[in-house]
Amino acid sequence: MASHLIQGRTVDMPVRVRDAEVCSALYPVRADAARAVIAYSGLDVTEVLPGKAACLLVFVDYRDGDLDTYHEFGMAFLVRRPGAPASVGPGELRHAGVFVHWLPVDQGFTLEAGRSLWGFPKELADIELRLASPYKRCILRKDGRLVLDMLIKPGVPVPGAGVMAPLDAYTHCDGVTRVVPWTVRVRGARMRPSGALIRLGNHPVAKELSELGLPKRAMFSTTVAHAAMCFGEAREL
Repeated sequence: MASHLIQGRTVDMPVRVRDAEVCSALYPVRADAARAVIAYSGLDVTEVLPGKAACLLVFVDYRDGDLDTYHEFGMAFLVRRPGAPASVGPGELRHAGVFVHWLPVDQGFTLEAGRSLWGFPKELADIELRLASPYKRCILRKDGRLVLDMLIKPGVPVPGAGVMAPLDAYTHCDGVTRVVPWTVRVRGARMRPSGALIRLGNHPVAKELSELGLPKRAMFSTTVAHAAMCFGEAREL
């Protein structure tokens, strides 16, 4: 079992998250605009519809895990695996992965661990999560400026949710693109069409989101009351 030293602490691989609450929404965005955003990675977006890529916005409350407790927000894109078709049908997501473009967190230990272990683009931000009410809310500020205020309304229970083999995660840091294998076990998953509202602020990332066409109607939104995750060693592409 591999081990890594982060801020004087030993972190064993795989890294485990024992409990987290996850809220997300998937948006159709212009494929050409999405390609421009992630061009630096060397990866290409998957077109889920002709001329349309998929942008995932997610916020997470990590309650118990090897990297301590923290809040996280993610901006990611559905991408095609190297050598896979440029577009996918409903049953062909096996050809796709998720490229993590931006991943602000609110604690320094997970920031350093995420960047050094997997190349995740973590940076510090102010992430306020309001998860106790019927509506799940994330207020994200960076450098004192509002990035977004996001609201998700939980949908209907998803039957049969359990151990899942999610799409591979791809990262890019210091000129290197990596793939990160991971698994997740979920309890209390809910999903609904649309189900999300966004108000953008005046931060440059908000401008980037607006150039993708947000705010707009989400394809669907998902909430997971309890998620347990396991992250393995990253592999350079």
